[in-house]
Amino acid sequence: MSTHDAVTTSRRTAEEFLFRDLDDVPNEEIDDLDEVDEIEVELVVLALAGTTVVDDGLVERAYERALIRSGIATTAEERIRALCFVRDNIGRAKADVFRDLAENADQAGRATSEFEDAFADLADREGIDAVPGAEAAIRRLRECGVRVALTTGLSRSTMQGILDALGWEQLVDVVLCSEDVGRGRPYPDMALTALLRTQASSVETMIVVGDTVSDIESGLAAGAGVTVGVLTGSHDEHALTQAGADAVIDSIADLPALLGVAESDDGPVDEPADDSRPDAGRPGDDDLNG
Repeated sequence: MSTHDAVTTSRRTAEEFLFRDLDDVPNEEIDDLDEVDEIEVELVVLALAGTTVVDDGLVERAYERALIRSGIATTAEERIRALCFVRDNIGRAKADVFRDLAENADQAGRATSEFEDAFADLADREGIDAVPGAEAAIRRLRECGVRVALTTGLSRSTMQGILDALGWEQLVDVVLCSEDVGRGRPYPDMALTALLRTQASSVETMIVVGDTVSDIESGLAAGAGVTVGVLTGSHDEHALTQAGADAVIDSIADLPALLGVAESDDGPVDEPADDSRPDAGRPGDDDLNG
């Protein structure tokens, strides 16, 4: 199939822009994108740590502190085994991960609290940084009429601290954590709640983007039109494609280009229309900016 597939935004006039040629994407395992021949992109759901916010191992170190302080892992062997489980389950709600590791609910609750304290302490000491290009990518999507949601397995208070540190309080349309919706990833609850909150018309108009297998699984469970993996976080290209990602890109900064709405110094950069598709076209600068 042609990878110049038409994708449209949710703007009033539903201007068309092109799905970028995936030959430029370092993902040799994407063989079948027939299900995304044409979608109307109304909503992009983004993960937080590792996708839009730099992680640099901070989440794992917070897990390690919590495992020790809660008594879940008191020996070196127990820590190694527990951290292996954590790495495989990065992206899930932290409370769910600790419930699987703890001896009882009280210990799981204590570990969750210890994690939040450890994360806040590490973030305060080391600082919080956005993934390069993340903010610009989000602003570009919103300029094109696409609604954007941020989702996380962190607590509401921790998430708010990150947003405050980055000055992102008004950057997106909706911000959700797993405690807001009942179940975290890989369940579809956060993505579906984002869709309801932003009043997107259907799951097929939603793109879910993340750096972990749980992010991709959540998008698939929600019925998202497209799931996209990014390589700035926990899991590699093979893991993300094996989980079912429709595309894998280096960074969230590449998402506008993947959707055909990247900006250059002279304005939006548009892919040439695929002549084999009579309905495929590209908007002019006036359409995108007007």
